[in-house]
Amino acid sequence: MAKRTTADALRFAAEARLKEQQAATPLADTDLPGMLHELQVHQIELEMQNEALREAQTALEESRDRYVDLYEFAPVGYLTLTGVGQVTDANLTAAKMLGVEGKYLLGLRFAALIANADRKRWRSLLAGAMVDSRKHSLDLILEPVNGSPFPAHIDCRRAEAGREAPVLRIALTDISELKRLENELNSLRSD
Repeated sequence: MAKRTTADALRFAAEARLKEQQAATPLADTDLPGMLHELQVHQIELEMQNEALREAQTALEESRDRYVDLYEFAPVGYLTLTGVGQVTDANLTAAKMLGVEGKYLLGLRFAALIANADRKRWRSLLAGAMVDSRKHSLDLILEPVNGSPFPAHIDCRRAEAGREAPVLRIALTDISELKRLENELNSLRSD
């Protein structure tokens, strides 16, 4: 019902504008066939533009869906943090790794999920990463809310967020298996 009312209001406004234009520039009878032709051509142009817009909208929706699939179901955890380390965005993998449902992860300080022994190194990395746009990396121990601590590798980079303050984009990888293999190899070497 609201769409019909909006369409009716739009039509009423268009008809009023047309009456104003007709009053300002009266047409001679000889101009009508040419004007009718121009209106028909213009109508077809608008229909073609409308079809192109629909196709662009469909392509945009498909692209967005592919991005969401790649982002949400990536084998790596992705987080976006404010300059003070507060989580503003996270994919499903990051939420699962950190033992927090996605909506509860938002607003949480990432440092709260880091082992006490590694927090100073994290704060140093965060401060440095927010100053320049180089890639920064760090291995540390994460302590999920629901789960056991595990070693993780962090790759991060500052990103400009339009007119807003810069943010930190993080790729988070569980390196438990790598550490286990390293320890096993070191044990074999010492034997």
